[in-house]
Amino acid sequence: MLNQKISGLIAAPFTPFDENGELNLELIPHYYEMLKRNSVSGAFICGSTGEGVSLTFDEKVSVMAAWAKLTKRDPAFTLMMLLGGTNIKECQQLAELAEQVGVDVVSFTSPSYFKPANVDQLAKCCIEIASAAPNTAFYYYHIPVLTGGNFQMIDLLKKVHGVIPNFRGIKYTHEDFMDFLTCMNYADRQYDMLWGRDENMLSALVLGNKGAVGSTYNYAAPLYLDLMEAYDGGDFEKANALQQQSIDMIALLGKYGGISVGKAYMNLIGLNCGKFRLPVSNMSAEQVEAFKADVNKIGFETFCAH
Repeated sequence: MLNQKISGLIAAPFTPFDENGELNLELIPHYYEMLKRNSVSGAFICGSTGEGVSLTFDEKVSVMAAWAKLTKRDPAFTLMMLLGGTNIKECQQLAELAEQVGVDVVSFTSPSYFKPANVDQLAKCCIEIASAAPNTAFYYYHIPVLTGGNFQMIDLLKKVHGVIPNFRGIKYTHEDFMDFLTCMNYADRQYDMLWGRDENMLSALVLGNKGAVGSTYNYAAPLYLDLMEAYDGGDFEKANALQQQSIDMIALLGKYGGISVGKAYMNLIGLNCGKFRLPVSNMSAEQVEAFKADVNKIGFETFCAH
């Protein structure tokens, strides 16, 4: 079982589809090699970026198996699998399979249809799912903007502390720095807190954060590694400038339609992951050309993955 805290960048890969919108598993070895080449420490698969909510159960199993085949003999690369959130029984089944194929971490996020009434109910869900893979590290995925599970994570830690033996930490995709820091310091800093907002990485580093999970690490890992190095070296002006480059890059996601624009960035580094499934919209051909022009203006080629 993964016991040490995770450091460095964990990319949240896009699930690759072919021109018919079906899984393109043949791309995953190339994807893995690209992440390794760019000094990425791991992958968080089937999450928001990976369209886990748009995949069938069997598709999730196939994606998980394809990644695990590559990573289970690579101790320097951490494979994290988002089990889901809405269907607890399905999460348990996926957790069992994840443990069988050698995934390093299983993760779960708050149910978003039948929402937990309080933290007690959320903790009960975590207990049920984590127990299905007792020999695998368990991380909760906090992303209230999508789930509506807007609970204080320090309250969740207090509920699961000493109750879930394999609970290791939280993937924290929210802007509550007070809650984040309190979680970092809880129980003599026992739990691993992974930052999940790429555009705010510098602020998390100030709090002592060492590990992060994000979508833009897929195609711009060099930028963030330079940012972390600048901060660690005390060059705060450079770190500031690099974070601004990140913000400018991420602003184009919003300008051209949101999460699906990330796959357009992937095309620019030579990995065609296809389009996003409904209900997410994809850019038109005209938008793609305008996007490329804007990408050139921010100097993407100077800090993108290779």
